[in-house]
Amino acid sequence: MPAVLPLVGLLVVVIRLSGSPAFFVQDRVGRQGRIFQFWKLRTMVVDAEQRLERYLTDHPDARAEWDTYQKLSHDPRITRVGHLLRRTSLDEIPQLWNVLRGDMSLVGPRPMLPQQQPLYPGVAYSTLRPGLTGSWQVGQRHTSTFADRARYDDQYAAELSFWTDLRILAATVRVVLQGRGR
Repeated sequence: MPAVLPLVGLLVVVIRLSGSPAFFVQDRVGRQGRIFQFWKLRTMVVDAEQRLERYLTDHPDARAEWDTYQKLSHDPRITRVGHLLRRTSLDEIPQLWNVLRGDMSLVGPRPMLPQQQPLYPGVAYSTLRPGLTGSWQVGQRHTSTFADRARYDDQYAAELSFWTDLRILAATVRVVLQGRGR
């Protein structure tokens, strides 16, 4: 963790120069349904949730995309700096704090919002600690539905091993180096 502090410090300055608070903290669901504080570097405008509702109301096609994927391919809430942070996955670095605290592990299902729980049909999520990366992250993260995450998580739970985690971590490095984040 100390090795990434200079990089995080630099990114904090860059984000603050754009006029936003540097960190984004949000409630997420952990193992056994426990709510924890999830940390990221801010990539969206400060009033992102309000803007999302207005945008989805004005753009029915975006509403359909959001309802299916819980993501937008062209999200108007993301800042210019945020696009770079997401493409390089640098916005995820503060989640190492969540890993150190025991709220998350390096590999596991991606943490979800409490309001997303009804959209998730799987069972593995509640038994596993959420991960900084996971099989969904390195698989079909931008092309599969939100509900498809459950299939990835259940498969991960069935194959859970040190070697599976190593394979996912290696795939994560490839994905990050390719700059495929959004």
